[in-house]
Amino acid sequence: MAVGRPVSPSHLPALAGFRLATTACGIKSGDRTDLLLVEMSPSTTVAGVFTRNRIHAAPVAICRQRLVNGRARGLLVNSGNANAVDGPRGMQNALMVSQDAARLMDLPSEQIFVASTGVIGVPLPTERILAALPTLHGSLQAGGWQQAAQAIMTTDTFPKLSSRSCELQGHSITLIGMAKGAGMIRPDMATMLAFLFTDAAVAPKVLQTLLDRAVEYSFNSITVDGDQSTNDTALLFASGQAGNRVLEDADDPSIAPLARALVEVCQELAWAIVRDGEGATKFVAVTVTGAASEVEAKQAAMAVANSPLVKTALAGSDPNWGRILAAVGASGVALQPDAVSLWLGDVRVLASGERAAEYTEESGAAVMAAEEITIRLDLAVGSASRTVWTCDLTHEYISINADYRS
Repeated sequence: MAVGRPVSPSHLPALAGFRLATTACGIKSGDRTDLLLVEMSPSTTVAGVFTRNRIHAAPVAICRQRLVNGRARGLLVNSGNANAVDGPRGMQNALMVSQDAARLMDLPSEQIFVASTGVIGVPLPTERILAALPTLHGSLQAGGWQQAAQAIMTTDTFPKLSSRSCELQGHSITLIGMAKGAGMIRPDMATMLAFLFTDAAVAPKVLQTLLDRAVEYSFNSITVDGDQSTNDTALLFASGQAGNRVLEDADDPSIAPLARALVEVCQELAWAIVRDGEGATKFVAVTVTGAASEVEAKQAAMAVANSPLVKTALAGSDPNWGRILAAVGASGVALQPDAVSLWLGDVRVLASGERAAEYTEESGAAVMAAEEITIRLDLAVGSASRTVWTCDLTHEYISINADYRS
């Protein structure tokens, strides 16, 4: 089930400096594609953001190590198996498949990035990946973004893609992004993978700054179920083929169009993940204003977005606004109880700490019955604000996760 499923771009152009290939190597059942290989030009720089879960997958550890050099020549992604919590064997398997990919592409293995997603605690079937790699390498070609987005899916019901073009120093720049995720979604980072590709020329440190900023207002501002994955990975690759001079200062005003495009692409992908939340029937924006700081605004908004009581009320279209206030009150942020205000959509529910005179249960229920809902809270202690995005929690979410490994 998906809420207002977004329309993926019908055609995405080939991007200078990148060649892609996908295949079904048998990790997932039903002959579904489960392996993606990307080859990149020698000038490609890379940035990355990863899960903060202290129990993390072997590919996350490898990517963190390889990110230090800021250079990339390839990406290998498998779905259907997380390659997580498998002891030393997990690291050995991840190294093995990346080294074989590097050998086939005649590239240094330390510039091959790897990612996995799927079931935790099951050994990675490396023999299937190794057997598929020669044919996969032989089929590399420009384009194929839709197939790539499908190959990284697990419980997703649709591929998630976004793109932007902009002008940079008189050169046309293109940015293409793909993501997967529908459950185990929570900030730092929200089981999601995201891969972003641009033909711009950007120094590694600047690329990292751009990605950090974009992730904070996208993938780190969504939640489906409050569970943090072992595998969350977002990687941004810049091939340097667009012709612009290398961007070496993150505060250079000329970088603004690329920075804006990156935020927009990341937000579209993040929203698509929430819309595709396992069992979701509602897409919900939670905005907190009047907070003492942006950090506290986000903390309060996330308390509402992650509350099982709020999320089940959303599923039942029940305007039980007391649950929202209880979540905010327990969030630990500064607020003025006698001055707090609350809106469901355009309906004011609470004014200066008490039920608004004009509010009716019928008006609240009408808002909650919609597929897309806005919850807005004013804490009345400052001027900071933040918005996060979430979905409801339904019986179908339980069914999906109760049967996930069967």
